Amino acid sequence: MSKYQSINPYTNEEFASYDNPTAEQVEEAINLAHTLYKKWRHEDPNERAKFLHKIADAFREHEDELAKMMTLEMGKVLRESKEEVELCASICDYYADNAAAMLEPTPIKSDLRNAYYLKQATGVIMACEPWNFPVYQVVRIFAPNFVVGNPVLLKHAHNVPSSAALIAKIIKRAGAPEGSLINLFLSYDQLANIIADPRIQGVALTGSERGGSAVAEEAGKNLKKSTMELGGNDAFIVLDDADPKLLRNVLRDARTYNGGQVCTSSKRIIVEKSRYDEVLDDLKSIFSELKAGDPLDDSTTLPPLNSQRTKTKLEKQVQSAIDGGAKVFYQYPEIDAKGSFFRPMILTNIDKNNPIFDQELFGPVAEIYVVEDDDEAIELANDSSYGLGSSVISSDIKRAQNVAAQIETGMTVINGRWITSGELPFGGVKKSGYGRELSDLGMMAFVNEHLVIDVTKSNE
Repeated sequence: MSKYQSINPYTNEEFASYDNPTAEQVEEAINLAHTLYKKWRHEDPNERAKFLHKIADAFREHEDELAKMMTLEMGKVLRESKEEVELCASICDYYADNAAAMLEPTPIKSDLRNAYYLKQATGVIMACEPWNFPVYQVVRIFAPNFVVGNPVLLKHAHNVPSSAALIAKIIKRAGAPEGSLINLFLSYDQLANIIADPRIQGVALTGSERGGSAVAEEAGKNLKKSTMELGGNDAFIVLDDADPKLLRNVLRDARTYNGGQVCTSSKRIIVEKSRYDEVLDDLKSIFSELKAGDPLDDSTTLPPLNSQRTKTKLEKQVQSAIDGGAKVFYQYPEIDAKGSFFRPMILTNIDKNNPIFDQELFGPVAEIYVVEDDDEAIELANDSSYGLGSSVISSDIKRAQNVAAQIETGMTVINGRWITSGELPFGGVKKSGYGRELSDLGMMAFVNEHLVIDVTKSNE
């Protein structure tokens, strides 16, 4: 058995738990989704697109309920939970408005007369999603595949089961056909069996490198296409001409949004020498102004981490960094609460031999590096086994674009921290994974590009 538990990280008290489904329930779910796929193959994507608008409306209607559940389960401040629900509604609207047109046949210029390729559904998708954005991670997969005609089975993280159940309930009540999204509280053995099932045609995972490797192995040995988004240790490069006010505004939540638990958050802050002290002082000021407390309280700006397990792991990583020579420039005062709080910290003097040099620290820890120039900044940014996101802060846009073009990463934001929207492709390279979600690229992840060539010869 592999139990799913809803534990409030502010109190560390359990308020719900769920058991794994039976073998019969799993089979029923796969069969229902596969039957819907076969039905959808004969239907116009425009009809499904209309449903997505209804689903978007349903998310907005249930925003308070869904946001509160996310906050109770994984600890993000309520304001950010509401922002997540609004983002998900906008993603549904984006695909409702644009996906059907994206799925139109694409003509191919060829001497072989009339050639084009169709964009067709492939079958049921198995989605494995993490806890840090309980709704957004699901909608990123669900919305485009819904229009394509690929039903989705969901295995959500073990610590956000109530959010997973609520998402499925809202989508169903919005009128989506039975089987469009089926939430299953799967054990890892059950997940492996589902991936092996011939009715499953794709696997999408967002999560840890370890989890991605295991699921990708199962998908690979069963010849199932997969997409992987596996986090990173993103570079945030501050060039010497960065605008001071803009820089501080971007730094304000670059390392603390969602409690610092964002795959694309600015984990390695790489600063050109003349701005180093300024960045340290700005971050110290920003961190010291945070207010720890109940994430349901509007005044709270420092919530707990999602669990005691995450807190313990981060504490061990930080201690290994200090043992390896890193210096603590600043740490937030002790927090008098029993929740899973981690005191925000600024680390400096991290060299290449430090244990955390090529690790992802998932929480409010800022690693600050000093470099001489653009070339050294680029070299350090690329000295990583990860490549998900990055930022470049500069008053010279062409200079920033030149730096961005040389970073080995899937995404770069100029003069901002991480950003996401329905029309923007999301994904990385190296150990940060492969494939893309969102935009037209994400929609094509599990599409059959079916080539059709008409070589009929004229009677002339």
